[in-house]
Amino acid sequence: MPNPSPRYISNLTRETYALILAGGRGSRLHELTDWRAKPALYFGGKFRIIDFPLSNCINSGIRRVGVVTQYKSHSLIRHVTRGWGHFKKELGESVEILPASQRYSDNWYQGTADAVFQNIDIIRHELPRYVMVLSGDHIYRMDYAGLLAAHAESGADMTVSCMEVPVAEAANAFGVMEVDSSNRILGFEEKPAQPRPLPDNPESCLASMGNYVFNTEFLFEQLKKDAQNADSNRDFGKDIIPAIIEKHRVYAYPFRSAFPNEQAYWRDVGTLDSFWQANMELLSPTPALNLYDAKWPIWTYQEQLPPAKFVFDDDDRRGMALDSVVSSGCIISGATVRHCVLFNEVRVCSYSEVEDSVILPDVVVLRHCRIRKAIIDRGCIIPEGMEIGFNHDHDRAKGFRVSESGVVLVTRDMLGLPVGYE
Repeated sequence: MPNPSPRYISNLTRETYALILAGGRGSRLHELTDWRAKPALYFGGKFRIIDFPLSNCINSGIRRVGVVTQYKSHSLIRHVTRGWGHFKKELGESVEILPASQRYSDNWYQGTADAVFQNIDIIRHELPRYVMVLSGDHIYRMDYAGLLAAHAESGADMTVSCMEVPVAEAANAFGVMEVDSSNRILGFEEKPAQPRPLPDNPESCLASMGNYVFNTEFLFEQLKKDAQNADSNRDFGKDIIPAIIEKHRVYAYPFRSAFPNEQAYWRDVGTLDSFWQANMELLSPTPALNLYDAKWPIWTYQEQLPPAKFVFDDDDRRGMALDSVVSSGCIISGATVRHCVLFNEVRVCSYSEVEDSVILPDVVVLRHCRIRKAIIDRGCIIPEGMEIGFNHDHDRAKGFRVSESGVVLVTRDMLGLPVGYE
């Protein structure tokens, strides 16, 4: 039965410590993550992926958060420090960076479970009743209070947040679980080639979102056992969950939107195609991900930049953007931008046309360029007269990467420019 106390949910969130695992490389994004971790990747015109789980925590009332970093973490640490470093520890709130520091072994983080194990002393110092372990590289809005309440009311030792996804999409990509009528997990497979479908829907299966809630002492106990197992991969999906579901109370929590008239939104932007598609979805008049909800804001670090500007209104030289997101500091100078996401301080010069593209910050598109269905990485300078996305053989000959669905990735290195932009 739910606790009748009017402060029931606030007590749960206050007694929770959230650990966001943000050390992932994102190798399927290829050159887009050569200089940054996947959670530091830009998304939606002004955000970075890490902003979404962090905003979910703050909006849910969870104010004690650790961000675990490892792979090429400089831009991630810089972003979190600038945008999330204002919390007051003396008020019981903090967002702290937890880089791999070999606290319990001579190794860096060996897996998701090991990343938590190596920070046990930091978690213990916070004295939480619950530990929430969150993936740092997905795009979604979620009120974690519902997940915590379900965990507490079920008497679970561990709860796994999950959602229904198509079987074909889950194959070799997500952990898939089998549950009983009360959502107790009976079976779990990590990234199976042939996921087990739902009994009432053979086209879908129940996939883990990579978000977990543990009773704190139970988590510590299982992590210590796993650390002593020489055959373990040190991973929650591969090792911890399969080892505990038979003897312990492990439940699934089906993720459903807490927002009226809104379907649950969750995207793994782990490939060039999925990253491009998720950004393009934002251009819909009523996108599945509502970034304009003042009651559930997505917080981020923002530079003080001038507003976007559109100049020239001649018949052959009109600065305009149609069905697009155009961020601060952008200048569209006598060019046409159609169905694009433009991040901060992008400049598109006269007589150029850009469509169906994601343009990261500080890009300059010089005159007479034509760009279609592309991802242009931060700091690129597109030479005058260049065409991208119209002939993929020519794109590959220039050194650009073309994805399975025809998205063209362009980075500074491919253009012969100095690398290192994050």
